[in-house]
Amino acid sequence: MTSIVDLRNRDPDRVLFACDFTPPRGPDPTLLQPARDLDADFISVAYNPGKSVRVTSLLAAHWIKQNAGRDVLFTLATRDMNKLAVESMLLGAGLIGLENAVVVKGDRFTDRELSAVKAVDDFTPTGLIAAATAMNRGLDYRGGKLRSPTGLCVGATIDLGLGLEAQARLTRRKVEAGARYFLMQPVFDPALVKRFLDGYAQADGEELTAPIFCGIQVITPGGMVFGAVPEWITADLEKGRDAVDIALSVLHDFVDAGFRSVYLVPPILRAGRRDYEAAARVLDSFRR
Repeated sequence: MTSIVDLRNRDPDRVLFACDFTPPRGPDPTLLQPARDLDADFISVAYNPGKSVRVTSLLAAHWIKQNAGRDVLFTLATRDMNKLAVESMLLGAGLIGLENAVVVKGDRFTDRELSAVKAVDDFTPTGLIAAATAMNRGLDYRGGKLRSPTGLCVGATIDLGLGLEAQARLTRRKVEAGARYFLMQPVFDPALVKRFLDGYAQADGEELTAPIFCGIQVITPGGMVFGAVPEWITADLEKGRDAVDIALSVLHDFVDAGFRSVYLVPPILRAGRRDYEAAARVLDSFRR
């Protein structure tokens, strides 16, 4: 098993990539083949994006690791499982050789969706991070002793669109609970990340040392975006500039600003489809 934090610490100057990947809406293994072409250090497998039924992130990540030869992260949402189910799943992750977990809450169900499905939220994300950390010490959610401890490397997310101060406080709580790394939702200005880090240090009295993988999204015309997109990107797309070229420009801005950990988000198309070819072009171009 390869811990993403250990790999990050082993070579601090290397630009390390985690590429977002959506598990398929069917059990056909050929739907996971695009992971083979992504020259990322880790494939980060999402958990039921769009609140749609998909192959569970843990099993999709295991398939990718075994068949595509890529190191992986798997995401879990507290929304859908009670404490017994999620801790059992984490034990299963250790059994099949997965250790890098990303804990999220999951998008809220709408009132219409709640007529067909219920949210669980037995853990908060911070609570699950703490529980997974306890499992590494050999304890389950009831305080009972496991037959053997887990070896989980637990991460979480940061969304600067929800406010720098609020995210700094929440990030601190996640660090205290045991989060060892963070995936940041897409951002376009490295100065914003530096402001967040400065605010964190001022509020807490010490710097955030856990690796942060800055979100770089490949934006395409008509594609889904997270947060506000700078006007210059919209203008360049309208002028016909290649989306991959724009993403590379943003990526180089972050690298030039000293950031070496990248969470690459491929274009999100209609019905949740992903343009992994565009992400592969970003990776290949940058590697050259």
